[in-house]
Amino acid sequence: MPLYDFHCEQCETKFEVRASIKEKQAGLQPECPTCHSHVVRQMVAAGLVLHGSDGGGLSSSGPACGCGTSGCCG
Repeated sequence: MPLYDFHCEQCETKFEVRASIKEKQAGLQPECPTCHSHVVRQMVAAGLVLHGSDGGGLSSSGPACGCGTSGCCG
């Protein structure tokens, strides 16, 4: 089961909730373990936000052979 990170808007506590994807899709409403508030927001993991693709692994600054603009790549 995935872990979801939450932040309580009332007391600033950060906590994790383990729930199935089905539970999450059904409208998971976690409760803060410190103040028992339901005024919480889900935090997004930084690794998921920053993940990207460079379009195939080749550098966009020049030819893949490393000879710059001299035309040696043929």
